[in-house]
Amino acid sequence: MFKILSKDALNQTVTRMNIEAPLIAKKAKAGQFIILRVDENGERIPLTVAGTDETNGTVEIIFQVVGATTEELNHKNAGDYLSDFVGPLGKPTELEGYKNVAVIGGGAGCAIALPEARALHKLGARVTSIVGFRNRDLVILEKEFLECSDQFVRMSDDGSWGEHGLVTNALEKLILSGGKFDCVIAIGPLIMMKFVCELTKKYNIKTICSMNPIMIDGTGMCGCCRVMVDGKMKFACVDGPDFDGHQIDFDSAMLRNTMYRPWEKHKYEETCNLFKKEVK
Repeated sequence: MFKILSKDALNQTVTRMNIEAPLIAKKAKAGQFIILRVDENGERIPLTVAGTDETNGTVEIIFQVVGATTEELNHKNAGDYLSDFVGPLGKPTELEGYKNVAVIGGGAGCAIALPEARALHKLGARVTSIVGFRNRDLVILEKEFLECSDQFVRMSDDGSWGEHGLVTNALEKLILSGGKFDCVIAIGPLIMMKFVCELTKKYNIKTICSMNPIMIDGTGMCGCCRVMVDGKMKFACVDGPDFDGHQIDFDSAMLRNTMYRPWEKHKYEETCNLFKKEVK
Protein backbone atom coordinates (compact mmCIF):
# COMPACT_ATOMS: atom_id res chain seq x y z
CA MET A 1 0.00 0.00 0.00
CA PHE A 2 1.24 3.48 -0.91
CA LYS A 3 0.16 6.51 1.09
CA ILE A 4 -1.05 9.73 -0.53
CA LEU A 5 0.75 12.49 1.37
CA SER A 6 -0.73 15.51 -0.40
CA LYS A 7 -3.28 16.42 -3.05
CA ASP A 8 -4.05 19.71 -4.78
CA ALA A 9 -6.09 20.72 -7.80
CA LEU A 10 -4.12 22.47 -10.55
CA ASN A 11 -7.29 23.31 -12.47
CA GLN A 12 -10.82 21.93 -12.72
CA THR A 13 -9.73 18.62 -14.27
CA VAL A 14 -6.02 18.23 -13.38
CA THR A 15 -4.80 17.06 -9.98
CA ARG A 16 -1.36 16.73 -8.40
CA MET A 17 -0.53 14.15 -5.73
CA ASN A 18 2.59 13.26 -3.78
CA ILE A 19 2.90 9.57 -3.01
CA GLU A 20 5.10 7.93 -0.39
CA ALA A 21 7.33 5.64 -2.47
CA PRO A 22 10.98 5.96 -1.33
CA LEU A 23 12.46 3.26 -3.59
CA ILE A 24 10.96 4.83 -6.71
CA ALA A 25 11.93 8.33 -5.56
CA LYS A 26 15.53 7.15 -5.26
CA LYS A 27 15.77 5.77 -8.80
CA ALA A 28 13.31 7.62 -11.06
CA LYS A 29 14.64 9.98 -13.73
CA ALA A 30 13.06 12.43 -16.18
CA GLY A 31 11.00 10.66 -18.83
CA GLN A 32 10.15 7.58 -16.78
CA PHE A 33 6.72 6.57 -15.54
CA ILE A 34 4.91 4.48 -12.95
CA ILE A 35 1.89 2.21 -13.19
CA LEU A 36 -0.67 2.34 -10.41
CA ARG A 37 -3.89 0.72 -9.30
CA VAL A 38 -6.28 2.65 -7.10
CA ASP A 39 -7.48 -0.55 -5.41
CA GLU A 40 -6.92 -4.28 -5.77
CA ASN A 41 -9.77 -4.59 -8.29
CA GLY A 42 -8.78 -1.55 -10.33
CA GLU A 43 -7.21 -1.30 -13.78
CA ARG A 44 -3.56 -0.45 -14.28
CA ILE A 45 -2.82 3.02 -15.64
CA PRO A 46 0.53 4.64 -16.52
CA LEU A 47 1.42 8.10 -15.21
CA THR A 48 4.64 9.99 -15.78
CA VAL A 49 6.84 10.76 -12.79
CA ALA A 50 6.36 14.52 -12.57
CA GLY A 51 8.93 14.95 -9.82
CA THR A 52 10.69 13.24 -6.93
CA ASP A 53 12.00 14.15 -3.50
CA GLU A 54 14.59 11.56 -2.54
CA THR A 55 15.06 13.06 0.93
CA ASN A 56 11.39 12.67 1.82
CA GLY A 57 10.90 9.56 -0.32
CA THR A 58 8.04 11.00 -2.35
CA VAL A 59 6.98 10.78 -5.98
CA GLU A 60 4.85 13.46 -7.62
CA ILE A 61 2.19 12.48 -10.13
CA ILE A 62 -0.10 14.77 -12.13
CA PHE A 63 -3.17 13.43 -13.88
CA GLN A 64 -6.16 14.68 -15.83
CA VAL A 65 -9.57 13.25 -15.00
CA VAL A 66 -10.59 11.73 -18.33
CA GLY A 67 -11.77 8.21 -17.53
CA ALA A 68 -13.10 5.86 -14.88
CA THR A 69 -9.78 5.19 -13.12
CA THR A 70 -8.65 8.81 -12.97
CA GLU A 71 -12.11 9.67 -11.62
CA GLU A 72 -11.64 7.06 -8.89
CA LEU A 73 -8.12 8.31 -8.20
CA ASN A 74 -9.38 11.87 -7.90
CA HIS A 75 -11.75 10.78 -5.11
CA LYS A 76 -8.76 9.75 -3.00
CA ASN A 77 -7.39 12.27 -0.53
CA ALA A 78 -4.27 12.87 1.56
CA GLY A 79 -4.03 10.05 4.07
CA ASP A 80 -5.63 7.48 1.76
CA TYR A 81 -3.70 4.64 0.15
CA LEU A 82 -3.17 3.26 -3.36
CA SER A 83 -3.09 -0.49 -3.85
CA ASP A 84 -0.15 -0.55 -6.30
CA PHE A 85 2.49 1.94 -7.38
CA VAL A 86 5.17 0.35 -9.57
CA GLY A 87 8.23 1.89 -11.16
CA PRO A 88 10.28 3.52 -12.41
CA LEU A 89 9.42 2.10 -15.83
CA GLY A 90 10.56 3.05 -19.32
CA LYS A 91 13.86 4.53 -20.41
CA PRO A 92 14.96 7.89 -18.98
CA THR A 93 15.20 10.72 -21.50
CA GLU A 94 18.75 11.13 -22.82
CA LEU A 95 19.50 14.75 -21.99
CA GLU A 96 23.28 14.88 -21.67
CA GLY A 97 25.22 17.11 -24.05
CA TYR A 98 22.51 19.55 -25.11
CA LYS A 99 23.26 23.26 -24.79
CA ASN A 100 20.13 24.95 -26.16
CA VAL A 101 16.81 23.10 -25.95
CA ALA A 102 13.20 24.04 -26.62
CA VAL A 103 10.80 22.13 -24.37
CA ILE A 104 7.25 22.22 -25.70
CA GLY A 105 4.26 21.22 -23.61
CA GLY A 106 0.63 21.14 -24.63
CA GLY A 107 -2.23 20.96 -22.13
CA ALA A 108 -1.87 18.17 -19.58
CA GLY A 109 1.32 17.15 -21.42
CA CYS A 110 3.02 19.97 -19.53
CA ALA A 111 3.12 17.63 -16.54
CA ILE A 112 5.44 15.39 -18.57
CA ALA A 113 7.41 18.25 -20.11
CA LEU A 114 8.18 19.87 -16.74
CA PRO A 115 10.59 17.18 -15.43
CA GLU A 116 12.43 17.35 -18.76
CA ALA A 117 12.84 21.11 -18.41
CA ARG A 118 13.96 20.73 -14.79
CA ALA A 119 16.54 18.08 -15.66
CA LEU A 120 17.96 20.12 -18.55
CA HIS A 121 18.17 23.21 -16.36
CA LYS A 122 20.03 21.22 -13.72
CA LEU A 123 22.49 20.00 -16.39
CA GLY A 124 23.24 23.61 -17.36
CA ALA A 125 21.46 23.75 -20.71
CA ARG A 126 19.65 26.87 -21.87
CA VAL A 127 15.96 25.98 -21.65
CA THR A 128 13.26 27.69 -23.67
CA SER A 129 9.86 26.43 -22.53
CA ILE A 130 6.91 26.93 -24.87
CA VAL A 131 3.62 25.87 -23.31
CA GLY A 132 0.15 26.04 -24.75
CA PHE A 133 -3.40 25.72 -23.44
CA ARG A 134 -6.83 26.24 -24.92
CA ASN A 135 -7.50 29.09 -22.46
CA ARG A 136 -6.38 30.70 -19.21
CA ASP A 137 -8.63 28.50 -17.04
CA LEU A 138 -6.69 25.38 -18.07
CA VAL A 139 -3.20 26.71 -17.26
CA ILE A 140 -1.08 24.55 -14.95
CA LEU A 141 2.50 24.67 -13.61
CA GLU A 142 3.31 28.21 -14.73
CA LYS A 143 5.38 28.97 -11.62
CA GLU A 144 7.28 25.69 -11.91
CA PHE A 145 8.21 26.31 -15.55
CA LEU A 146 9.37 29.83 -14.77
CA GLU A 147 11.75 28.48 -12.14
CA CYS A 148 13.60 26.21 -14.59
CA SER A 149 13.37 28.15 -17.87
CA ASP A 150 15.71 30.76 -19.31
CA GLN A 151 12.86 31.81 -21.58
CA PHE A 152 9.18 31.06 -21.03
CA VAL A 153 6.66 31.49 -23.84
CA ARG A 154 2.93 31.35 -23.08
CA MET A 155 0.47 30.44 -25.83
CA SER A 156 -3.31 29.99 -25.81
CA ASP A 157 -5.82 29.10 -28.50
CA ASP A 158 -8.11 32.03 -27.62
CA GLY A 159 -5.48 34.58 -26.60
CA SER A 160 -6.67 34.76 -22.98
CA TRP A 161 -3.21 33.77 -21.68
CA GLY A 162 0.06 34.86 -23.25
CA GLU A 163 0.10 35.08 -27.04
CA HIS A 164 -2.75 34.02 -29.29
CA GLY A 165 -1.85 30.99 -31.39
CA LEU A 166 -0.28 27.54 -31.35
CA VAL A 167 3.01 26.34 -29.90
CA THR A 168 4.24 25.77 -33.46
CA ASN A 169 3.72 29.47 -34.21
CA ALA A 170 5.93 30.40 -31.24
CA LEU A 171 8.59 27.81 -32.10
CA GLU A 172 8.93 28.90 -35.72
CA LYS A 173 9.08 32.54 -34.66
CA LEU A 174 11.99 31.76 -32.34
CA ILE A 175 13.78 29.70 -35.01
CA LEU A 176 13.46 32.47 -37.59
CA SER A 177 14.71 35.06 -35.11
CA GLY A 178 17.94 33.14 -34.60
CA GLY A 179 17.12 30.55 -31.95
CA LYS A 180 19.66 27.82 -32.71
CA PHE A 181 18.16 24.85 -30.87
CA ASP A 182 20.16 21.64 -30.88
CA CYS A 183 17.09 19.71 -29.75
CA VAL A 184 13.34 20.14 -29.38
CA ILE A 185 11.37 18.05 -26.88
CA ALA A 186 7.64 17.99 -27.58
CA ILE A 187 5.04 16.47 -25.25
CA GLY A 188 1.30 16.84 -25.53
CA PRO A 189 -1.60 15.75 -27.74
CA LEU A 190 -0.53 13.55 -30.65
CA ILE A 191 -1.75 16.07 -33.21
CA MET A 192 0.35 18.79 -31.58
CA MET A 193 3.48 16.63 -31.58
CA LYS A 194 2.88 15.68 -35.22
CA PHE A 195 2.86 19.30 -36.36
CA VAL A 196 5.83 20.23 -34.17
CA CYS A 197 7.78 17.42 -35.85
CA GLU A 198 6.75 18.53 -39.33
CA LEU A 199 8.06 22.00 -38.49
CA THR A 200 11.36 20.88 -36.96
CA LYS A 201 11.99 18.47 -39.83
CA LYS A 202 11.81 21.45 -42.18
CA TYR A 203 14.57 23.14 -40.18
CA ASN A 204 16.54 19.92 -39.54
CA ILE A 205 16.29 20.11 -35.74
CA LYS A 206 16.43 16.89 -33.73
CA THR A 207 13.09 16.29 -32.02
CA ILE A 208 12.14 13.94 -29.20
CA CYS A 209 8.53 13.07 -28.43
CA SER A 210 7.12 11.18 -25.46
CA MET A 211 4.47 8.65 -26.45
CA ASN A 212 1.67 7.61 -24.11
CA PRO A 213 -0.37 4.99 -25.99
CA ILE A 214 -2.73 2.37 -24.58
CA MET A 215 -0.73 0.47 -21.96
CA ILE A 216 -1.43 -2.39 -19.55
CA ASP A 217 1.53 -4.19 -17.98
CA GLY A 218 4.33 -1.69 -18.70
CA THR A 219 6.95 -4.43 -19.15
CA GLY A 220 6.64 -5.24 -22.88
CA MET A 221 4.67 -8.46 -22.38
CA CYS A 222 1.15 -7.43 -23.47
CA GLY A 223 2.05 -5.53 -26.65
CA CYS A 224 -0.76 -3.00 -26.24
CA CYS A 225 1.54 0.02 -26.31
CA ARG A 226 2.99 -0.67 -29.74
CA VAL A 227 3.86 2.28 -31.94
CA MET A 228 5.38 2.40 -35.41
CA VAL A 229 8.77 4.13 -35.48
CA ASP A 230 10.84 4.24 -38.68
CA GLY A 231 8.64 1.51 -40.12
CA LYS A 232 9.34 -0.84 -37.21
CA MET A 233 7.05 -1.84 -34.34
CA LYS A 234 8.22 -0.55 -30.96
CA PHE A 235 6.79 -0.89 -27.46
CA ALA A 236 6.49 2.47 -25.71
CA CYS A 237 6.85 0.90 -22.26
CA VAL A 238 10.29 -0.66 -22.81
CA ASP A 239 11.65 0.93 -26.01
CA GLY A 240 10.40 4.39 -24.97
CA PRO A 241 8.39 6.30 -24.05
CA ASP A 242 10.72 8.72 -25.91
CA PHE A 243 11.27 8.33 -29.65
CA ASP A 244 12.72 10.30 -32.55
CA GLY A 245 9.73 12.44 -33.49
CA HIS A 246 10.67 12.48 -37.17
CA GLN A 247 10.32 8.69 -37.32
CA ILE A 248 6.99 8.26 -35.49
CA ASP A 249 3.89 7.28 -37.45
CA PHE A 250 1.54 9.69 -35.70
CA ASP A 251 -1.46 8.86 -37.89
CA SER A 252 -1.49 5.20 -36.86
CA ALA A 253 -0.90 6.18 -33.22
CA MET A 254 -3.90 8.54 -33.27
CA LEU A 255 -6.07 5.83 -34.80
CA ARG A 256 -5.08 3.29 -32.14
CA ASN A 257 -5.70 5.75 -29.30
CA THR A 258 -9.34 6.14 -30.35
CA MET A 259 -10.11 2.41 -30.48
CA TYR A 260 -11.63 2.17 -27.01
CA ARG A 261 -13.05 5.67 -26.71
CA PRO A 262 -16.75 4.60 -26.64
CA TRP A 263 -16.01 1.97 -23.98
CA GLU A 264 -13.94 4.45 -21.95
CA LYS A 265 -16.77 6.99 -22.07
CA HIS A 266 -19.25 4.36 -20.86
CA LYS A 267 -17.00 3.32 -17.93
CA TYR A 268 -16.38 6.95 -16.99
CA GLU A 269 -20.10 7.73 -16.91
CA GLU A 270 -20.75 4.54 -14.94
CA THR A 271 -18.12 5.48 -12.36
CA CYS A 272 -19.40 9.05 -12.05
CA ASN A 273 -22.93 7.77 -11.45
CA LEU A 274 -21.63 5.39 -8.78
CA PHE A 275 -19.97 8.24 -6.87
CA LYS A 276 -23.13 10.35 -7.17
CA LYS A 277 -25.15 7.54 -5.56
CA GLU A 278 -22.62 7.27 -2.74
CA VAL A 279 -22.91 11.00 -2.05
CA LYS A 280 -26.70 10.72 -1.80
